[in-house]
Amino acid sequence: MLDIAFAKPALPKSGALVLLLEEGAAAGSPTAALLDAADAATDGAVSRALAAAEFKGRRDQTVTVLAPGAGLSRVVAVGLGKLDGIAARHLEDAGGHAAAALAREAAAAVSTAGLTGAQAAHVAMGLALRSYRFDRYRTAEKPQDKPKLGKATVLTAELPKARDAWGGLKAVAEGVFLSRDLVSEPANVLNPAEMAERCRKLQSLGLKVEVFGPKEMTKLGFGALMGVAMGSANEPRMVVMTWNGAGAAKGRTKAKPLAFVGKGVTFDTGGISIKPAGGMEDMKWDMGGAGTVVGLMAALAGRKAKVDAIGLVGLVENMPSGSAQRPGDVVKTYSGQTVEVINTDAEGRLVLADVLWYCQQKYDPRFMIDLATLTGAMIVALGHEYAGFFSNDDGLAQQLHDAGTVTGEAVWRMPLGEAYDRQIKSDIADMKNIGGRPGGAITAAQFIQRFVNAKPWVHMDVAGTVWRSKDAPTIPKGATAFGVRLLDRLVAEHYEG
Repeated sequence: MLDIAFAKPALPKSGALVLLLEEGAAAGSPTAALLDAADAATDGAVSRALAAAEFKGRRDQTVTVLAPGAGLSRVVAVGLGKLDGIAARHLEDAGGHAAAALAREAAAAVSTAGLTGAQAAHVAMGLALRSYRFDRYRTAEKPQDKPKLGKATVLTAELPKARDAWGGLKAVAEGVFLSRDLVSEPANVLNPAEMAERCRKLQSLGLKVEVFGPKEMTKLGFGALMGVAMGSANEPRMVVMTWNGAGAAKGRTKAKPLAFVGKGVTFDTGGISIKPAGGMEDMKWDMGGAGTVVGLMAALAGRKAKVDAIGLVGLVENMPSGSAQRPGDVVKTYSGQTVEVINTDAEGRLVLADVLWYCQQKYDPRFMIDLATLTGAMIVALGHEYAGFFSNDDGLAQQLHDAGTVTGEAVWRMPLGEAYDRQIKSDIADMKNIGGRPGGAITAAQFIQRFVNAKPWVHMDVAGTVWRSKDAPTIPKGATAFGVRLLDRLVAEHYEG
């Protein structure tokens, strides 16, 4: 992660300087304090360049001034828009824009004049998130192609408040990076066993980690999950991560834990219902839901969240072979319900069926939220801007929606209904695993709901949001870790303390 420090405001004697400027900021205004100093040191070169570029300080507007003088290699101006009511995600975006502009610099100072210490910490968060790079398999990259930024000093008048706020945000950023690493890994490296071992390493943060192998899951009766894994030489795993951070309050009944469940198909060929070859390489990130759950649990433990939480991930590889599950097979789930497998490429819901039932039977959580790269139908419906979600609890649904608005990880509630449920009626079993093309994301959610047993629940279909094909302010092209910040915010806002 980018090395981030905090210091009192001062014009650096060398290197790069970032100025975060409010829209319409005039000379002498709080956000223009270091601009005035930089101008004085460079005989007005900075303000002349900004004027020539018609920089107004609008949100997401960025201008870079190269070698303006006074020993500075560059000055980067980033617009904040109007400060009145500015949201944390806008400050993080500003930090992300700054990091992108500073890629060729080894170190930089970032002025947050006019912002509070807590706001400065969110700028630091944006700097960190955008600086992420997955490059462990690059062996011949030219030096000029590598980003150089290694350290950023955030300048703020409220040092203690900034450092205090950064502690929690840094832990969340580390959870985001863990999730991005997992989703970025190729499937020949990250199989179910390897992902389970990486989960074990979170014990160093204070998490209790239990790993279930094929023998344990067969004994439990995980017929649906084990059916998906039948065709692969890589054996499945289920990992349960437990964080007990609520503490034992005197005279108070211990609250039920929160539960987060992730689909972890480390590679999905579709099985016997094999996918087309074009784009199949993307299916290494079919474990994106599980990746988010792992990153979230690391974030909660890393910042010592005052909450009890359970993270469960079902890890399988879906492959075609002589031993693979066939279309038309019937499997018995852990719940006792039977499923006719019409399409072996609708495998994620089978994994979730067993893990969700185990979760609510074993832990009786306050709620369950599952995350899965489940359907292409969700991408058709919402594109890559929103994750669709389904819920049987209006209050929880509203909390999730609001957390998405605050963090910028936007979610949109989709419908459930009896008419959709009838689409998955089977002629020979309790249900079938697909309901046809119409409403495909909805019928998938209806299937999953049959394994919730009326527990407050949200199903998030993140198929369109776990990977980006181009850069965003705080997300370089690639794995996004969508959901880590969203769910951390949900927990912090409504369920801690």
